[in-house]
Amino acid sequence: MALDQKREKSASVTPMMIEEDAALRNGSRGLSGQWADAVGVRPRTTERHITVHKRLVLGFAISILALLVVTMIAVLLSVRFEECSTAAAAAADSPGRASGNGSLPGAARLNHDAGEPPGRQEEAPGEEEEEWQRRRQPPPWTQLRLPRHLRPLHYNLMLSAFMENFTFCGEVNVQIECLNASRYIVLHAHRVHIQAVQVAEDKLSGAVRVSSFFLYPQNQVFVVVLNRSLEAQRSYNLKIIYSALIENELLGFFRSSYVLHGERRFLGVTQFSPTHARKAFPCFDEPIYKATFKISIKHQATYLSLSNMPVETSVFEEDGWVTDHFSQTPLMSTYYLAWAVCNFTYRETTTKNGVVVRLYARPDAIRRGSGDYALNITRRLIEFYEDYFKVPYSLPKLDLLAVPKHPYAAMENWGLSVFVEQRILLDPSISSISYLLDVTMVIVHELCHQWFGDLVTPVWWEDVWLKEGFAHYFEFVGTDYLYPGWNMEKQRFLTDVLHEVMLLDGLASSHPVSQEVQRATDIDRVFDWIAYKKGAALIRMLASFMGHSVFQMGLQDYLTIHKYGNAARNDLWNTLSEALKKVGKFVNIQEVMDQWTLQMGYPIITVMRNETADNIVLISQEHFIYDIDAKTTDPDLGNNSYLWQIPLTIAVGNTSHISSEAIIWVSNKSEHHRIAALDETSWLLGNINQTGYFRVNYDVRNWRLLIDQLMRNHEVISVSNRAGLIDDAFNLARAGYLPQNIPLEIIRYLSEEKDFLPWHAASRALYPLDKLLDRTENYNIFNEYILKQVATMYLKLGWPTNNLNRSLVQAAYQHEELRREVIMLACSFGNKHCHQQAATLISDWISSNRNRIPLNVRDVVYCTGVSLMDEDVWEFIWMKFHSTTAVSEKKILLEALTCSDDRNLLNRLLNLSLNSEIVLDQDAIDVIIHVARNPHGRDLAWKFFREKWKILNARYGEALFMNSKLISGVTEFLNTEEELNELKNFIKSYKEGAASSFSRAVETVEANVRWQMLYKEELFQWLRKSLTH
Repeated sequence: MALDQKREKSASVTPMMIEEDAALRNGSRGLSGQWADAVGVRPRTTERHITVHKRLVLGFAISILALLVVTMIAVLLSVRFEECSTAAAAAADSPGRASGNGSLPGAARLNHDAGEPPGRQEEAPGEEEEEWQRRRQPPPWTQLRLPRHLRPLHYNLMLSAFMENFTFCGEVNVQIECLNASRYIVLHAHRVHIQAVQVAEDKLSGAVRVSSFFLYPQNQVFVVVLNRSLEAQRSYNLKIIYSALIENELLGFFRSSYVLHGERRFLGVTQFSPTHARKAFPCFDEPIYKATFKISIKHQATYLSLSNMPVETSVFEEDGWVTDHFSQTPLMSTYYLAWAVCNFTYRETTTKNGVVVRLYARPDAIRRGSGDYALNITRRLIEFYEDYFKVPYSLPKLDLLAVPKHPYAAMENWGLSVFVEQRILLDPSISSISYLLDVTMVIVHELCHQWFGDLVTPVWWEDVWLKEGFAHYFEFVGTDYLYPGWNMEKQRFLTDVLHEVMLLDGLASSHPVSQEVQRATDIDRVFDWIAYKKGAALIRMLASFMGHSVFQMGLQDYLTIHKYGNAARNDLWNTLSEALKKVGKFVNIQEVMDQWTLQMGYPIITVMRNETADNIVLISQEHFIYDIDAKTTDPDLGNNSYLWQIPLTIAVGNTSHISSEAIIWVSNKSEHHRIAALDETSWLLGNINQTGYFRVNYDVRNWRLLIDQLMRNHEVISVSNRAGLIDDAFNLARAGYLPQNIPLEIIRYLSEEKDFLPWHAASRALYPLDKLLDRTENYNIFNEYILKQVATMYLKLGWPTNNLNRSLVQAAYQHEELRREVIMLACSFGNKHCHQQAATLISDWISSNRNRIPLNVRDVVYCTGVSLMDEDVWEFIWMKFHSTTAVSEKKILLEALTCSDDRNLLNRLLNLSLNSEIVLDQDAIDVIIHVARNPHGRDLAWKFFREKWKILNARYGEALFMNSKLISGVTEFLNTEEELNELKNFIKSYKEGAASSFSRAVETVEANVRWQMLYKEELFQWLRKSLTH
């Protein structure tokens, strides 16, 4: 009853709207007409009086009935929220899936059929489209973007969620402002069933008649056709009643589940980025259309509901249902709206400025304290960002929601950030340092988005890097705040971001970081590592040449100016240019950065000494690309028009000293420069600490001097530059710019290297080379050479003990990560002692049922044990995977199963990976990719991928990253002509979807085949010669 009263008070229904809703329920206003006829009769005789009296009584009864019906409809309209609930509850009887105008929940169809709606719902525009054809203009619903004549101001969204049958229904009231007169309202809707539509100007003017409405699935839009035009500069209310399914997928409003005490429990959660809010409610689903939102969610009392804002009031009903009314949001884009219906529990903390932070998760995870680490660092990070940006966190609360199934590591919904469990839950007793680092960086990333993304949103998807690049860069800055000794931004950024994205951006199939986006299907391709990692690398370069304090001041101004609004890249460039002016520097940031953001790829700087003058060097730039031949076959790549303004930092060194760095701005194809203190015995080093987004090559003489320096006293060169030299050398050799032996000669010094970063860079650079060679007949020569480089450090470091105190993590990080890297290389390349140690540890676990394997090397030991030992070990790991509830342990156990040499077991695992009850949807991709990385399973994974492509594409095709990650992971190490032809033929057979990912895959495999043909023998010849000396 309380709910009824509240709804009656709050419902904004005009008389005209009530009248039209009566028509919706009863089909006509016929009863009112019968009453009018009855009262118009005038009797002339007594007999007729009797007849008339009968007719009057009958008419009176009918009129009373009519009034009752009208009154009931009015009441029903005032409590449409409950009616919506009843309709959707019946939807369980229908197995149909809401898709466009196709099969829909049963109750939704019954409700629709009960009477004619105010206007006609059509499956195609029909006569409306014909009218536009006569005008010789495209209809507004066929445009790739929403027409600009309307903008939303406020949404009032009321939902009822039915978790027992996975349906929901809703009523959305959108206050819209008309900017230009039009008869058409066009907004987004996809896979929802529209039951009723009404448009009203205000209470006095009443309704604007709806002529018809229809879905246009090609553009995922919903069109309302009106009898008259909306007038410019006036506001209107659009009301839509609809229903849909809580899907068993990964986008929109979807469901997930977990098992607690043997009982499977379900939850519903949203994922709207980038274009999936339209699956949960009709809306203007583009970033520019910011509005305020008022959400209400009705659900069973055994569940709780969450949304972006705190609950304002909760109304409980006698039948076990509750409606949560949430506070109104600030101005925000649709894709950051979020809600969840679950039966989780939580822990909370509060920042010094009063922001309430809660972490919601499965009750058993909360009870174990698995969310405590994330909760504590979130509080500290909010305070860090508030201080760094000088802009307070904008909402009264922030909820962190840990869900079992999610398409991404996390999503930064404003005030309700959603994380997959593996990226937020951490059990200190069984989590490694690497796992702790992963959890930390994901949280740092998502919290940065509360400012870059939620508060200031890119105008359009072409500049998605404006939010993703900043969040990725601040992963390292924020982690440095939490763990100052880890040097994340100066060191780990290089291997995990810079080196990784340069591999991708060196392909001819790459694209600019800012790229044009037209249709919804194009949006997916801008969410890739170019946007995230290249964006971050360019931001880091920008911060370096501006100076970090000036850069920080510029970001503070940018956020203050554009908060609660949208911004484009030029807004950022202008603000940063102004920040430089304040300190007396006049640099046109836009002029510099447009070359880096609007051109694909990056330059290779070549520094050549002048043979006749010691201190003169020739510095040239060209577009780096792995396939040098592509420049002759592709006119766009071969036109030599690629130019960058490059902030080249350079230093001169000798056996005991290195000079301070100088900066040279290189803006031409080639330039001569005088370098002080450069003589015959000194060497040059460019791109100091790898702050720039480019590679540096030298003449062979300078390379020899650098190699000699590393062998004599490597510490003269900084840790970052040692890692940079290794990465540049391997990649320059792979692209044919350097002889194949140079990178292998560089890593000979590693036996004396005590820092983690150069080892990590070497490990990452050796990995693709290893995969190119691991199926060749001479692989053992390469294997022997790498083991020789690793042996000394492996003996020095030894194995860790299992008593690493968590309080010592910060001090131990560099040393423990170095030890882990060396053990991983030793075991991967077949060091006998490493194999014996791994087998002993696994055997001890099996025999004692106590896992004493050191946390930081568990993944290495599990994988090595499964690879070396018999099927019983595989079955043991499989059993442990099923029985453990710790998400960090579950992940490495599953990956270990892919390490087997037994092809039958690998095939069995591949087939099991598609069973969502056994392997979570997001983890199945990792299983397939890890099998593909195993030389014994590469062809199996490639065959499985082709056979199951339709299933995989249906499951992951709409999810950002997932398809591209899968395609890349399965194909990146194919390296024979036969496999290349199989790939090309497969693409011809399945043309739909993932075109850019397949294009990259073909280029990568072609490069692998070409390298085998051109450089493999050169490499083996040098290795044979080296091993005999």
